[in-house]
Amino acid sequence: MDLSIICFTQIVIMFLLAAVGFLCGKINIINREMGSGLSKFVLEVVNPVLIFTSYQKEFDGELLRGLCMAFLLGLASYVLIIGFTAVIYRRREDNEAIAEQFAAVYSNCAFMGIPLINGLFGSEGVFYLTGYVTVFNIMVWTHGVILFGGKGTKTPLKKVISSPAVIAVFLGLATFLIQPLTAGIEFPGGVTAVWDTVMAAAEHIAGMNTPLAMICAGVTISGTKLGNDLKNPGVYRAAALRLVVCPLLFMLVFGWFDIPRVVFMTILAAAGCPAAATGTMFALRYKKCPEFSAVIFAVTTVISAVTLPVWVMIAGRAF
Repeated sequence: MDLSIICFTQIVIMFLLAAVGFLCGKINIINREMGSGLSKFVLEVVNPVLIFTSYQKEFDGELLRGLCMAFLLGLASYVLIIGFTAVIYRRREDNEAIAEQFAAVYSNCAFMGIPLINGLFGSEGVFYLTGYVTVFNIMVWTHGVILFGGKGTKTPLKKVISSPAVIAVFLGLATFLIQPLTAGIEFPGGVTAVWDTVMAAAEHIAGMNTPLAMICAGVTISGTKLGNDLKNPGVYRAAALRLVVCPLLFMLVFGWFDIPRVVFMTILAAAGCPAAATGTMFALRYKKCPEFSAVIFAVTTVISAVTLPVWVMIAGRAF
């Protein structure tokens, strides 16, 4: 089946799940506090478990090479888009400009990207996506914090590396890399049984990622007061940068390199995801247009149902 059709189908499924969350939010089955707690559970428990389980595959040098390429590709793409948006917003320092710039740079690569990539490329895609997610966590807690908090704002290194997603990457990568060393070791049956049981439980938790992530997104959108912010041209400027310019720049700059197809398509899809929910959380934390950021999140999430399949289709045929 064509990748664009798979992408569109996956997004339709995700939107149906988000619609359930939206309805639950509107009729107050899931209130704001519950939605916040559920979102935290997905980000700090379910997503990291899914990342860890994606590493539980037989060691392969090509997989490791692809992961390293994904990390470097993610780093290069962030440098590119940060530089590009810095030029665009160089004459603006107002709060709305900060929210727009953050939304343009940072995609919902973990919250929405993981279930999407899992649907497109399975565990191999999620495996490569972890490289991009790692870069995201590093950049969002350094550049992102400085963007919202000002140049004097700093994030301790401990905060960056203690993110559950980054810890899951380190642990998962460790279990993946030690396989050649443990291949000749015959573990007691009890140890193997315990490990298999733990991993079976982990697979069940990982399986909750897509439904819970999208239900949380729906609840968030249901609590967004669109109002005048929906008429603000800045919302659509940020949406254009995030959903059109970012993936286009990515293809134009990196499409010339010899990059494995699944790696390239995975990072392209992650780069083309809607605005990160982190933008709304940062806007609340620093009291800089949280409603405006929430509207950008809602609008880009809806529009991505059209743009993401288009970019996947174009890239799938061009590369």
